Parts: sequence; structure tokens; C-alpha cells
Amino acid sequence: MRKPKTFNNPERFVEGWYWVMPSQNLRIGEVKPVTILGRNLVIYRGKDKRVVICDAYCPHMGAHLAEGQVEGNEIRCFFHHWKFDEQGVCTDIPCLTESIPVKLKTWPTAEKYKMIWVWTGENPQQPIPFVPELEFEEYESLIGPRIITNCHPNVVMINPIDAQHFSTVHQLPGDFFFEKVEIYQNALMFNNYTRGNEETFFGKLIHLFNNNNIYQICYWNGSTFTLTFGSDFIHLHIMVTLHLLKAGKCETQLIFITKKRRGIVGKVLNRWVLWLTSLFAGYFVKGDAKVLQTIRFDFKTPIKADQAIIQFINYIEKQKPLMWETWQLARSREVEPKENNKWREDLTND
Repeated sequence: MRKPKTFNNPERFVEGWYWVMPSQNLRIGEVKPVTILGRNLVIYRGKDKRVVICDAYCPHMGAHLAEGQVEGNEIRCFFHHWKFDEQGVCTDIPCLTESIPVKLKTWPTAEKYKMIWVWTGENPQQPIPFVPELEFEEYESLIGPRIITNCHPNVVMINPIDAQHFSTVHQLPGDFFFEKVEIYQNALMFNNYTRGNEETFFGKLIHLFNNNNIYQICYWNGSTFTLTFGSDFIHLHIMVTLHLLKAGKCETQLIFITKKRRGIVGKVLNRWVLWLTSLFAGYFVKGDAKVLQTIRFDFKTPIKADQAIIQFINYIEKQKPLMWETWQLARSREVEPKENNKWREDLTND
């Protein structure tokens, strides 16, 4: 194995969709400060109910825009009352009669699974992560717990394909073999059909429904993965989406998803399936939490059982990496748009 450049690197992450906050936490006309991957941003919801995410600091003098207010679908800075629309274009400067070419950096956003998401590049290259089985199905979702661990998000992500730990931590004996399937350029899937130990709580939960079990993991952009588990009778779906924090730590958000069923009976069944999914997720989280809080990941001696992990590392290395450092320092090093430089030159000449 060559030393990875992106995998487990606290200064790099993969370009993609990252969760920001639950949709219900942002009301119409409300503006909030947020920090994503170390970068200070501002998020607000306009009159048209759409969410806008932009850099936190006004391009005039650097005032924090979370101190300002939302006007229609635009945001006005508190300091000098400059106003910017949802594209970041400055639309009003009270002390001037005409506009000048200055622009605030905005980021692509979307809402899905009752969450607000941000794309960390210029233009989204892929859709928001989804459960492959439910790609063309209506669904219901439930936001689960948020977890902080003392390791890199990539270390958390390899847990579902760590064949050895199923028998040591979760007491599921058997030869676990993961079959790799590349379904999209940014998505990597692993399938496993090995049965577990029926004497354990988890094993009993599996065989309560059927003997034909499925265990499928799909990774998206190195920032999110979906886990599908179950049998012919019922499938449970968990989305695990992660943030890189300072010093290489990780913030994980769980989302439980199920195929939408109609009618009163369907609604009751949906709630029951989401509850069962949370029970399943809690079993794994409880077993792995101790290790993920104290691990100092150093993959020196890979063996045959680690084949899926090596394949995941290679997948991460193929994705587009970003280096935003802490972003607070990077902000001062960014090159201004040409129109901003031109305006500053004209102002200096005057």
C-alpha cells in the first residue's frame, strides 16, 4: 500500500454534499452562523422558503453577516447595510446611487431527508446521497442521534466493511466477504450475504424475519454511506453522514429511512420500521463507540480479511480532494474575483 494522500488526512476531504442542520431548525426569515469543515458560513431561509448558504463575512469590511437580517430572499449586512441576493450579487449600497461589481461567495444547497445540505465545490456534480434500493421510491425519514468521535471520518466509514470486527466486537462468527460494485463514479457499493450467530441479540433480530439476509453498504463521496440490512420480508436503511472536525475528529449524523407505505396501516408500519432501524443502529454504535473514541488509526499490517478496506481507501484516493485547512486562515489567502480587483484598482486610482 502506498501512503494515502486523502484517506485519514485531517487537512483534506472529498468534494461532495455535506449535511448542515435539520430543516426544521431554520425558519423563514431566519439567519444563523454555521461552521462546516472549519469554514465560517451563514445560512438563511428567504421568503420563498429556499435556503441560501454564503460565506460568513461581508466582502466590504468583513462584518459577520449573521448579525444582519433577511429581507425577502436577500440578506443585508448589519454594519453598512450592503445587501446581497441569493446568488451573492450586491444589489444595494445605501450610500451609493449605482451598484458596483462586488460579489459574496455562495454555495449550492439542497434539502432532503429533513436535512439541509451544502455542496463544497462550485457546481454539484452528483445528486445528494441516496439508498440505491429507494432511488425511484417515495420514502419517509427520521433524524437520529449525532455522535462525536476522536478519529477521522474515514476511520468511522470503514467500520461497516471491517470483516474481522463482526466476530470480535459483535460476536457474529463466519467468513465475511464483501463484493465490490462501482455503481457511479462517486459511489462504491459492497454486498455481503454471510449469516450471523443466532445466539446473539443481533443474530436473533436478523432471523426473526427470514433466513435470506442482505447486508449492503454504499459509499458516496467519502462523506456519507448508506447501510441496507434485512431479509426478503423487510429491509432497514440507515444513512450515516459525516463531518471532518478540527484535529481530525469526526461529527456523525444518523438518518433512518424507509420506503413509504400508504394508509393508516402503512403509517403505523413506517414508524415501526424506523424504530426497528434505530434499534439496529444503536446496537452497532454501542459496540463500536469505545474503540472509535480511543483509536489512533495506523494501518501498517493489512491482511486478506482487510481487502474491502483497501478497496475503500483506493476509492477515496480517486475522488476530488479539497484542502480548506481551518478555512479561517484560508479565507485571507483566497484570490478575489477579477471584478472585485478591478473595482479596488479603480478606487485606488481615484
